[in-house]
Amino acid sequence: MISNLAHVQWNAMGEAESGESLGTVLVAGAANLAIALAKLIAGLIGGSAAMLSEAAHSAADTVTELLLLVAVRRSGKPADRRHPFGYGKAGFVWAMMAAVATLVGGAGFSVTHGLHEISHGEELSNLTPSYVVLAVSFVIEAVSFSKAYRQLRGEARRYDVSPVRLVRLTSETALKAVLFEDAAALVGLLIAGAGLLGSQLTGSALWDGAASVAIGLLLLVVALILIQSNLSLLIGQAAPQGIETGIRAVLLAQPEVEDVVELLTMMIGPGAMLVAAKIDFRDEASALGVELACEEVDRRLRERFPGVRQVFLDPTPTRRRS
Repeated sequence: MISNLAHVQWNAMGEAESGESLGTVLVAGAANLAIALAKLIAGLIGGSAAMLSEAAHSAADTVTELLLLVAVRRSGKPADRRHPFGYGKAGFVWAMMAAVATLVGGAGFSVTHGLHEISHGEELSNLTPSYVVLAVSFVIEAVSFSKAYRQLRGEARRYDVSPVRLVRLTSETALKAVLFEDAAALVGLLIAGAGLLGSQLTGSALWDGAASVAIGLLLLVVALILIQSNLSLLIGQAAPQGIETGIRAVLLAQPEVEDVVELLTMMIGPGAMLVAAKIDFRDEASALGVELACEEVDRRLRERFPGVRQVFLDPTPTRRRS
């Protein structure tokens, strides 16, 4: 019997999430666009590097959401003659570009602008608009994050695992990006607020500049995590171990199968997987029996794991035969 964890690992990557992920991306994108404009105005009024960094952060997140929207759309295109395995990996490419946008647009600007303020110093003026924008932004970001987290928590509760473990398993790169970026946004707002308060109490722009650098480093960490995740999927990441164990169990349960010589899996899109296996069939199995067994295994795998797109089975005898 396939373990509950195997079911969790597959359902975490399943197609059912794609539509909900699209809604999550749209909500996050609209929120980030409104927040970016508000932060920019407040930053210009108060002369705060942290606020301008937060504006760059939100602007980068807006670009990210647009790229993730493209990722969700492109990965859903059906297979054609030139792309027989579908367009699933296009989702990974656009998600990678979104992570790079966060790295360059958000982290790069925040760190360089913060270091400039630390070294040159700037006069801070009216910070009241900045505090108001930070408070409102925190509420909006919290709403966006809660939507993404509810999507994740619903799946986690259904299969009795932690949301943290589930987010590690999912190949829904759009959902993962929104979760990480919204969490970083909430932390970044707290850092920006602390930097403004520190500069206001001490009269030194050092605190504001340091907050800007800290926001940039936070974005750097998030971007690198997302880049690594998408890069692994682009290279040809295998399905989680629990899924492979479940697939092997389905293969061995077929009466004509003696042993599974080799099993290979690869994620070919968000929630989409390719399965290839070398199978040692029993000696008494006829050619017709092997053909029927392969067809039955294909059916069972697609039934048990709805995201299986391609199944390739290669009859391969082991060395046990003389």
